[in-house]
Amino acid sequence: MAKITLNPARSQGTINKNIYGHFSEHLGRCVYQGLFVGKDSRIENVNGMRKSAVDALKKIGVPVLRWPGGCFADEYHWEDGIGPQETRKRMVNTNWGGVVEDNSFGTQAASPTSTPTWAAAPSAR
Repeated sequence: MAKITLNPARSQGTINKNIYGHFSEHLGRCVYQGLFVGKDSRIENVNGMRKSAVDALKKIGVPVLRWPGGCFADEYHWEDGIGPQETRKRMVNTNWGGVVEDNSFGTQAASPTSTPTWAAAPSAR
């Protein structure tokens, strides 16, 4: 039988805080009308991301916001979320109510290289 002994006085190092984080799932209005309102929205936004939501995530110190997350990640393909929004592949989100997913919030919107103004909270650096 294997035996594990823990010694809290002995440390091997610190776990990087970026391992821990949160995920965003296409449940209800978490993404559409929640985090993502679109660049042309009357709601204050940065590259389509709701500014108040981004500010709140920064305030609580979320080091990483993973997207896609949850069940939606099982069916999402990154190539469906790039390129002009109007030509992106549409799919039925079978995990959450069978709604049509138009991929207007896609890989490009979630990518730090395409939206550097919101992707990295100062607390995560």
